[in-house]
Amino acid sequence: MITIKSIRELKGMQASGRLLASMFEGLREVIKPGITTWSIEEFCQDFVKSRGGRLSEQGFEGYKYGTCISVNDQIAHATPRKDTILKEGDLVKVDVTCNLNGFETDSCTTYPVGEISQADQDLMETTKKAMYLGIDQAVLGNRIGDIGAAIQHFVEDEHHYGDVKELVGHGIQPSIHEDPEVPHWGKAGHGLRLREGMTITCEPMVEAGGDWRIVEKSVSDPNDDWVFYATPDGSKSAQFEHTFAITKDGPKILTLQKPYDGYEKYLPHFDEMDD
Repeated sequence: MITIKSIRELKGMQASGRLLASMFEGLREVIKPGITTWSIEEFCQDFVKSRGGRLSEQGFEGYKYGTCISVNDQIAHATPRKDTILKEGDLVKVDVTCNLNGFETDSCTTYPVGEISQADQDLMETTKKAMYLGIDQAVLGNRIGDIGAAIQHFVEDEHHYGDVKELVGHGIQPSIHEDPEVPHWGKAGHGLRLREGMTITCEPMVEAGGDWRIVEKSVSDPNDDWVFYATPDGSKSAQFEHTFAITKDGPKILTLQKPYDGYEKYLPHFDEMDD
């Protein structure tokens, strides 16, 4: 079922998203060569809890942690580990859902660890731009397929990377995964029509090697049977994700980070509106 959010709900999600964005901003000073991915988990937990929120992925479908932290060829859903030490040149994806006063938001950022290659920088920039090109299509009257088609064309046709198709964006609120599914590939003019008050995520995952497929891998821990996803050829991947609302004034991103770098048009102002 797809829910249309009231102004009251959008205000709550805006506050949740601002907290989550602030956490990601803080991570820029945390992520560096020599730290473990478990240190990232601890920072995120402490940051959000100290400000009245919680990491809502923890406990969802049996997941034990508050973050998904995927390094290099790991595409998504990898777990924070005390024995995974980041090194110069790595790419690390941090994916987090935040609940503040019952309101959910979801976001992911790929961070460079120290100095990275130009090829990896290009991969990150292409993935981030693809996300925004998809979000640009999220206007009243357009369809889900318009989002995916814009991303797929930019990633595959223009840059010849692999556009992951088996993992998709989704609706969000009141739970972290709601209808509709939001693929990052598709055909323009097809799919569900977008309506004012819908809240969804756009989260393209891009493989440097050009393959769009994923392979399942298991955590090497006898006490943890979690499965995550990796590139089939060992190439690096990147992911960016925002939660946003469909409005009559265009998409409004609830998890936008500072500095806004020219993306001010996406800033929500639901807190200034009457319920």
